[in-house]
Amino acid sequence: MGVPRSPLQEPQAEMLGKAPSVPPGASLAHSPPSAHRGCGLGVLVGAPSTPWQHPEIPLPSAGCRETAFIFAITSAGVTHSVARSCSEGSIESCTCDYRRRGPGGPDWHWGGCSDNIDFGRLFGREFVDSSEKGRDLRFLMNLHNNEAGRMTVFSEMRQECKCHGMSGSCTVRTCWMRLPTFRAVGDVLKDRFDGASRVIYGNKGSNRASRVELHHLEPENPAHKPPSPHDLVYFEKSPNFCTYSGKTGTAGTAGRFCNSSSPGLDGCELLCCGRGYRTRTQRVTERCNCTFHWCCHVSCLNCTNTQVLHECL
Repeated sequence: MGVPRSPLQEPQAEMLGKAPSVPPGASLAHSPPSAHRGCGLGVLVGAPSTPWQHPEIPLPSAGCRETAFIFAITSAGVTHSVARSCSEGSIESCTCDYRRRGPGGPDWHWGGCSDNIDFGRLFGREFVDSSEKGRDLRFLMNLHNNEAGRMTVFSEMRQECKCHGMSGSCTVRTCWMRLPTFRAVGDVLKDRFDGASRVIYGNKGSNRASRVELHHLEPENPAHKPPSPHDLVYFEKSPNFCTYSGKTGTAGTAGRFCNSSSPGLDGCELLCCGRGYRTRTQRVTERCNCTFHWCCHVSCLNCTNTQVLHECL
């Protein structure tokens, strides 16, 4: 099964190569390049959320819960970035979601610029899912986790409002729907990673009339309830992420930076898998004290400080 990695897989590359001059009603796959720039940003947004992944090594090939998380958060990143780009005016073929209009309650009404989550989900589904082929368990797992990522972005949207009235009073409010921060999306998906459902390949029968619906995911343990569309699913035990394995696509934790004072997963004791760690100091220069100047540039100072780094052996 296809695993999302760089460079893009052929169906996705074809989508990016489509001409922007497409007649109305054409597939979202034919959206102009600006939409694809938003999509690329989405992949970059999702990628840093998997810090254990080494760039020269493919994503884990096993159908484990870590792979489920990667697919979900990458899909969520595409949806989130495209939806936000629409409302920011960065994509030619979409705008804010203006469908919510008129009274919403006794003291507020719909207005403003809602993030276009529907366009983000539709484009994300067509772009991210285009690399999946076949009808086996891995195919169903990938599609399920892709959709779970998109649904998480949708379900975490929140209403924002602005007050109107004399002297700062809030006589009337104008409200719109806003995307969650991507950190919030990642936190929800992390919780679902912890509670991911192990599944098997289900078959509803051999009725040819319903062949499309024959194949589905069932919980490995019959006593467990079927996974919901929001749940992450997997079907294989996780490989040993402590050591390098080219076969399973795991980089190991040697060379990873850890927190020497943390008892959690980022702590040196757990992250270094009992091998120990080395400590070194490093001078780092970063931009700081940034100021926005109208209009339109940002000026920053360079701040240099010394950091103490702990690195797994």
